[in-house]
Amino acid sequence: MDDAQTDAVLTAVGPRLRALRSGRGMTLGQLSEATGISVSTLSRLESGERRATLELLLPLARVHGVPLDELVGAPPTGDPRIHPRPITRHGITVLPLSRRPGGIQAFKMFYPPHTPSGEPELQVHEGYDWVYVLSGRLRLLLGEHDLVLGPGEVAEFDTRTPHWLGNPGDEAAEVLGLFGPQGERLHVRARPASRTRTRTD
Repeated sequence: MDDAQTDAVLTAVGPRLRALRSGRGMTLGQLSEATGISVSTLSRLESGERRATLELLLPLARVHGVPLDELVGAPPTGDPRIHPRPITRHGITVLPLSRRPGGIQAFKMFYPPHTPSGEPELQVHEGYDWVYVLSGRLRLLLGEHDLVLGPGEVAEFDTRTPHWLGNPGDEAAEVLGLFGPQGERLHVRARPASRTRTRTD
């Protein structure tokens, strides 16, 4: 990439940062608290008055839950692999990890701090969900239960039970999810002590 291309990429960062923040309903103050970057610096970044640096972009990419190359809009490198596009809804970024139609679908989800905002609205729909917290904390309202999951903790549930997922903490949460739209459960095959039998749950 030559100097002109580099300048073009960095010039486009400001509007992209503003669009990401606006799409998540975050103020500059909230973003400042989540990243440790001052409000004035964030404002200058978005307006193009401040040149983007790796030191500034890394915490922004973490909070927004997007890859760094997507944040700067870097051109393709010729990698033949498919790069899935993240989807953002209610401030939560969902990255599809599977492309096969039907059956269990895999997702990686990024929850900025205190997302989604407002009072929890429990939902009910067909399916079966399995979530694993990679980092941060995830609050799960499930029927009469109110649980907070930490890194390494797993929950699985029938989505016909009223439920809600959110991040109650001050740091971003990263979650791996498997969802069976027809109510498929995750089958775990474990090797028992005896070699003569295999149990499938």
